[in-house]
Amino acid sequence: MCDELEALYRAKLPEFRRAAAAIAGDRELGRDAVQEAFASAVRRRRDYRGSGTLEAWVWRIVVNAARDARRRRPADLPAQELPTNGHAPVLPLDLLTQRQREIIFLHYFADLDYSTEALAITAGTVGATLNTARRTLRQALEEVQV
Repeated sequence: MCDELEALYRAKLPEFRRAAAAIAGDRELGRDAVQEAFASAVRRRRDYRGSGTLEAWVWRIVVNAARDARRRRPADLPAQELPTNGHAPVLPLDLLTQRQREIIFLHYFADLDYSTEALAITAGTVGATLNTARRTLRQALEEVQV
């Protein structure tokens, strides 16, 4: 089991870090969350029952660690600056709920295709949430273009 966890870590580390940073709201908190999640996965490896994929089980641990990091985030920690080309950044992601943001990041940045095990929700809920989030973002971007 440790070999499989190590292989997953090496293969998917950038995806885990991107999603965790997006959920935690900070790149460094996201990196720490991934480290904590994998340490937890190694400690709890006997809890993995094989009912789903190992990757989905680890994703769920990573998502929960990132959520915990977001909750523990110091209030005075400034949000990371987004790179700009001299223009004020447009942040339509602020219009989304936390669940919508998590599903967007897991779907597009972690390349999870309706993997509901990572969030412990049904495929129908993932699809509906993803559609609502896309519609909200589309409307926000259309308003900016006008």
